[in-house]
Amino acid sequence: MPTPYDAIIIGTGQAGPSLARRLAGAGKKVAVIERKLFGGTCVNTGCIPTKTMVASAYAAQMARRAAEYGVDIPGPPAVDMKRVKARKDAISAQSRDGLENDLKHRANITVYQGHARFESPHEISVGDDRLSAPQIFINVGGRAIVPDMPGVNEVPYLTNSSMMQVDFLPRHLIVVGGSYIGLEFGQMFRRFGSEVTILEMTSRLVGREDEDVSAAMREILEREGIQVRLNAKCIAFSRQGDEIVAHAECEEGSPDVPGTHVLLAVGRRPNTDDLGLDRAGVTVDHHGYILVDDQLRTNVPGIWALGDCNGRGAFTHTSYNDFEIVAANLLDNDPRRVSDRITCYALYTDPPLARIGMTDTEVRNSGRPALFGKRPMTHVARAVEKGESQGFMKVSVDAESKRILGAAILGTSGDEVVHSLLDVMYAKAPYTVIQRAVHIHPTVSELVPTMLGELKPDEKEA
Repeated sequence: MPTPYDAIIIGTGQAGPSLARRLAGAGKKVAVIERKLFGGTCVNTGCIPTKTMVASAYAAQMARRAAEYGVDIPGPPAVDMKRVKARKDAISAQSRDGLENDLKHRANITVYQGHARFESPHEISVGDDRLSAPQIFINVGGRAIVPDMPGVNEVPYLTNSSMMQVDFLPRHLIVVGGSYIGLEFGQMFRRFGSEVTILEMTSRLVGREDEDVSAAMREILEREGIQVRLNAKCIAFSRQGDEIVAHAECEEGSPDVPGTHVLLAVGRRPNTDDLGLDRAGVTVDHHGYILVDDQLRTNVPGIWALGDCNGRGAFTHTSYNDFEIVAANLLDNDPRRVSDRITCYALYTDPPLARIGMTDTEVRNSGRPALFGKRPMTHVARAVEKGESQGFMKVSVDAESKRILGAAILGTSGDEVVHSLLDVMYAKAPYTVIQRAVHIHPTVSELVPTMLGELKPDEKEA
């Protein structure tokens, strides 16, 4: 007979542990299953370790630029990759170990370590253990896609996960993929001292963004000495002595890019192919993402899917919001929905890109009357004072309702500044609320009201 529980949670990413605590606090008997590292992608191979490394890369870059600020440092900065990795490991371990210890010692929670598989809609196996519950929550996350490119399995490629073990400086890092993961690692390792080439299969970087964002991002990276190769078709790999050669037909440059290491950053896939979902009758789409409704319920009563595995968001903050939605609906009599969520995310290059709501392209395609505002960061006093004036900020608003439709800030502190706009969007208030606000000088945020005071009709449509 399986051991009965009130709820079973599979996976300890950002949604699972918080939900376990809420359910346990409500007196429910909860089983938590983790097959490897507690904390999921964010704690182990995502946000926390990568942003820790970004901070080290930023320090190296600022040391390199010290003379611009009147500070003399003898000689170029020396980056010790073993110490960079040790710092990253320590910060990740603090989060991971704290989470594991909390779950293992919290009342009403039993932790199982091993691989979970469905045996039926309400029964789970973990090794030799059998568990059952009327409510099961899947929070298994995702992993990097390894594309089926010729020769890829004949070279020692890296992914965002295996990059976490790198404690040396690659002489020449070839990054396949010009989006979020690829650009963050590319700039990071360039600042550590590697030669970096980015191969992007489409016509521009970060293709989901507007063209002006893509162009500015390319300019920022190339200014630091990163080689960007666009329209990289038919990518293949081979070994030539101690080197790896990436072969690609690009719009410019040699078809062969020799390097020492390859990072594959072309997307992610959900960890759903070995859960036995077919035994539970849970429906997935053609990519393996679990299909859920607006309250994150699957097609099987009593089973929910949260986090990256449901395809409704690929970020730590969306995963945590999944927990909030499920907990509110089950425990608080507070009907919350995924569709109430406004798109928001950041790309942690330097400067960072923060994006909320609709892109300008989406606004134009919607056909609604809209107003647009844009300011270069060279017009932001704080950015100039910091010597970090690359990029721009822009916003779009509905001309009739005066509500903010979307914004992008590619600039210093943009990932923090953008929340003032996001909060007004959630309040469903007109943009004039923030336009008339008095912001502190000198800050980056003070230019948001200025930008909103200069809104104009779309010049492209004029």
